[in-house]
Amino acid sequence: MIFVTVGNMDPFDRLIKSMDEWAGDQPTKVEILAQIGTGTYRPQHLEFVDFLTPGQYREAFNRADLVVSHAGMGSIITALESYKPMVIMPKLASLGEQRNEHQLATAKRFKRSALIQVAYDAEELFQKLSEAATSDEATVSLQKQAWPPDASLINFVRGFLTTPAATRSAQDQARSVIRETAS
Repeated sequence: MIFVTVGNMDPFDRLIKSMDEWAGDQPTKVEILAQIGTGTYRPQHLEFVDFLTPGQYREAFNRADLVVSHAGMGSIITALESYKPMVIMPKLASLGEQRNEHQLATAKRFKRSALIQVAYDAEELFQKLSEAATSDEATVSLQKQAWPPDASLINFVRGFLTTPAATRSAQDQARSVIRETAS
């Protein structure tokens, strides 16, 4: 099952339309559950709900073989903690989907991850979904061996989200001074 989530804050019709198009193009029905939030696009080829309770959200994550999501840290952390492979598509401020490009920065950070794939548009999303659909047992086995990620990554992300920005800024400045001094 593929679980698609757009988060609770802003709509992400571009992702939902892309997933709906991909689902409609498959020769056999693919089980997909999409949490579409406040979006106005209503999919024709996949099951969807506007919102899920926290329990329903966790259940959908647990059932999923693959998670497709906006580049929101809540979804990414849940995927990391649940050991789920994921494809993220960042919401873009340039398209009016977000107030700034923070999701683009998040996507660039996770692009190096073996199990978090990044798609910036529908074409890349279709490619990532096709790769996931055709991956054989050996690939899935290798992915499971690479998962979970190093605990330091999860701790870094959690710390980043819970540390006030002013403190982070001071910590970053201190690290820069230490690096320059060590060089």
